[in-house]
Amino acid sequence: MTAVITGSGLYTPPESISNDELAASFNEYVAGWNREHAAEITEGWVKALAPSSSEFILKASGIKSRHVVDRRGVLDPELMRPQIRRRSNEEPSILAEMSLAAARQALEAAGREPREIDGVLVACSNLERPYPAIAVEVQHHLGAGGYAFDLNVACASAAFGMQTAVDAVNGGSARAVLVIDPEICSGHLNFRDRDSHFIFGDAATAVVIESAPHEPSGLHSFEILGTRLVTRFSNNIRNNFGFLNRCEKEPRDPRELLFVQDGRQVFKEVVPIVSELITRKLRELGIEVSKVKRFWLHQANLAMNQLILKRVLGRPANEAEAPIVLDEYANTSSAGSVIAFHKFHGDFHSGDLGVLCAFGAGYSAGIAVLRKT
Repeated sequence: MTAVITGSGLYTPPESISNDELAASFNEYVAGWNREHAAEITEGWVKALAPSSSEFILKASGIKSRHVVDRRGVLDPELMRPQIRRRSNEEPSILAEMSLAAARQALEAAGREPREIDGVLVACSNLERPYPAIAVEVQHHLGAGGYAFDLNVACASAAFGMQTAVDAVNGGSARAVLVIDPEICSGHLNFRDRDSHFIFGDAATAVVIESAPHEPSGLHSFEILGTRLVTRFSNNIRNNFGFLNRCEKEPRDPRELLFVQDGRQVFKEVVPIVSELITRKLRELGIEVSKVKRFWLHQANLAMNQLILKRVLGRPANEAEAPIVLDEYANTSSAGSVIAFHKFHGDFHSGDLGVLCAFGAGYSAGIAVLRKT
């Protein structure tokens, strides 16, 4: 059996926040906090908070803007978090709603009906609830058959979901599987942390993975030549939010329940993991790196992606080889590499090769080597 990606979909929230807007909101908060703690700052008991700027954000990340589910709450210096309407149990959840939009696009691109789907996987960094699974909810509203479940491997979730789908298709337990990556990263971001307040955005992606038809063809059809996953434990990216928080005898600082990272260590340690993963898998498949037309990488940091591909290629990659979407979307966790694939595969011809690679907390990383049918 050969697994093939036959369609992809993307849901983009309609609201967006520019770096200028985000920095202005952050700086208003900083000014207010410094006024409130002026005496302690003067006495040297606490350090004054430093302002942010568009220039700082762009230099640190390559990000220019981000799409979010609610810009008003994020930009309010008194809130600095998205405001999401509480929904009843009878309504579709917001993650399911985003997932459905991306999934329907992917199904249309693949020329498939929901009833032809045997498995639905929702793979993302932050699930709205532990159960019932978001995937089962999506399966229900979509009208798909078979089974559904959620999985979480942080920013690498898309690659791990693809591997799971490929195994199901190649093993014969499913004919077609939807892998969906809905991310509301703005909900777990500390917008009052200067080092990370600009990092994340919101989006949802989906791909249809199925057994190869007799004559695979079409704009969106890519044979999956091989996959590989790797994990290595690290505390350098962490989110401690969970159901046991309320049971802990010593309550945590609320900031610990949001995204935290040691960015410099992450950069230093993840780059070799990912570059080695890509190089090793291509070597196993007997593919010269010079034959790869495009790399669809996780969209976390522009400098990180550039260094990874410089190690892989032995030279700097050009824009066509490594398209960037984080300038518009920021880091959308598991969705980032699939956004890049979705937006930048239309110029592929039969036989062209590409590499989709997702990586992040864990550490975790995954790769799928693709060939246009």
